[in-house]
Amino acid sequence: MQIARVKGNVVSTTKAEKLNGLKLLIVKPIDIETFEEKGSLLVAIDAVGAGEGEVVMVVGGSSSRQTNITDGKPCDLSIIAIIDSLDVDGKRKFEKFKESK
Repeated sequence: MQIARVKGNVVSTTKAEKLNGLKLLIVKPIDIETFEEKGSLLVAIDAVGAGEGEVVMVVGGSSSRQTNITDGKPCDLSIIAIIDSLDVDGKRKFEKFKESK
């Protein structure tokens, strides 16, 4: 599992039939210790109703097909949670409601 921030969305009117009706979002991984964005932008299937700017948990590989929405779909990265807060070594690294103020 990884933490990432939703950076945007993908609109695709022509795609594999099994992807019809699925929301595709662009995410960028976050370093869990520094809470800085790192790495390349990735496309993930949204299984939880995430929106742009939110911090989310993503899973890849076969784990990405273990939700009700992604079961049996051609998927390699899924958003499985929207993060409300994150603590590391007793220190709050992120809190959703403080960030949005």
